[in-house]
Amino acid sequence: MNKDRGKVWLGVAGVVVNREGKWLVVNKTYGGLKGVWSLPAGFVNVGETADEAVVREIKEETGIDVEVTGLIGLRTGVIRNEISDNMAIFCCKQQDEHQPIIIQEEELFDAKWITLEEIVNEMNVSVMLKEMASQELISHQLSKVEGINPGDVFEYSSYKLFFHR
Repeated sequence: MNKDRGKVWLGVAGVVVNREGKWLVVNKTYGGLKGVWSLPAGFVNVGETADEAVVREIKEETGIDVEVTGLIGLRTGVIRNEISDNMAIFCCKQQDEHQPIIIQEEELFDAKWITLEEIVNEMNVSVMLKEMASQELISHQLSKVEGINPGDVFEYSSYKLFFHR
């Protein structure tokens, strides 16, 4: 968890909504969100795209398999006038509605499905999660486009675009 990430960070978070309209939330055991309900999230690793990272993070933290359906937005800030802290927020679809939540006990106190109303009215929810739920931001996502090659000269091993269609 305490890897040296340099002074420019790229994290990812995933909004997973089930067929009942409930959002998948987690309660972390560490960091600034310790004990607060938030989205499954983590850092992008070397050799993976941001959308691949969010699929991995959701699986690692909750045991839930998802596919990315779009990009909701970007959270960006500077910590102590020094560290550029950036997070891509993706919309994801659960692949198997019957798959149970299996929490990663080293990182989470708990994970559960929660309604938008519960998120908005819950006192112990991250600011970002509460803002997203109150504005129902998942309806304004950017679509994923794959299968494009920007040119062999760039030597991409993976390349995807997210924009309005």
